[in-house]
Amino acid sequence: MDTRTSIPSRSLYPSLSPYDSGWLNVGQGHEIYWEACGNPLGKPALFLHGGPGGSCQPDHRRLFDPETYRIVLFDQRGSGRSRPKGELAANTTPHLVGDIEKLRRHLHIPGWLILGGSWGAALALAYAQAHPQRVLALVLRGVFTARQCEVDWLYKFGASSMFPESWQRFVAPIPDDERSDLVTAYYQRLTHEDRDVRRAFAYPWCRWESDLLTLLPRNRYSGGSASEGDMALARIEAHYFVNKSFMEESRLLDGMEAIAHIPGIIVQGRYDVVTPSRTAFEIAQAWPAATLNIIPDAGHATSEPGILAGLVDATDKLRDI
Repeated sequence: MDTRTSIPSRSLYPSLSPYDSGWLNVGQGHEIYWEACGNPLGKPALFLHGGPGGSCQPDHRRLFDPETYRIVLFDQRGSGRSRPKGELAANTTPHLVGDIEKLRRHLHIPGWLILGGSWGAALALAYAQAHPQRVLALVLRGVFTARQCEVDWLYKFGASSMFPESWQRFVAPIPDDERSDLVTAYYQRLTHEDRDVRRAFAYPWCRWESDLLTLLPRNRYSGGSASEGDMALARIEAHYFVNKSFMEESRLLDGMEAIAHIPGIIVQGRYDVVTPSRTAFEIAQAWPAATLNIIPDAGHATSEPGILAGLVDATDKLRDI
């Protein structure tokens, strides 16, 4: 493990559009949206979004040199443009790992660099440990491994002591006698048969996480109403967390030997409150071929300037692998 503390100075590559896209039928009633951009003959690179339940955004394409990389993005089951939106049935970590393999075969890609942030980092590790022969290199941001201690930090203790006013808003809709297990309490309401109930509870769920994302505050959630994307994100996140992300405890940390030889760069904000730096440090200690780059003036979000620059710097450094 090599550890560095730096403020990269790179910026995103220019905007670009996909040269190909579509929906891939992955079974169990799910179709995942995918797109490819950059150099069709370039080095394959896959972007994995966070959440679970988030989606790919146009700026995610810009984390890679478009002249060097064949850049592939997809929205995970139930997320973004994938269909059906917000679907929880047959939506587990093993399903998502299988979807990545199906997409790789569909696009005739022998192996690829994978970049994943937050939940996307957990999924990248799960896929790499299951299919190490298909992974050329890994770039991880805001590392999450789905251990109960990490979920509890966010929904029981830890983050609440740093953002007490946001925490008060988050717990307010839940009766006192249910607040010992907020993930379950929200899950029951986010899966309620009444759509209005689901929408009402998606908003405070998403606002709590949004309040923690960046080093400096932002006001994304100020209107009081959840969008369709918010509803899918909240439902799928609660679905995964109430089911321990469909993985054995500490599976990803315990499985690092399988990918110890794969080159990797971890970009971690020093003041990341969503996924604190300890997890990134533990993963890096178990990963001899990795470099841990601590960004001293950043929180969790990909949009943090230092995080963006660190990710572009990482994909640049790994393009010759």
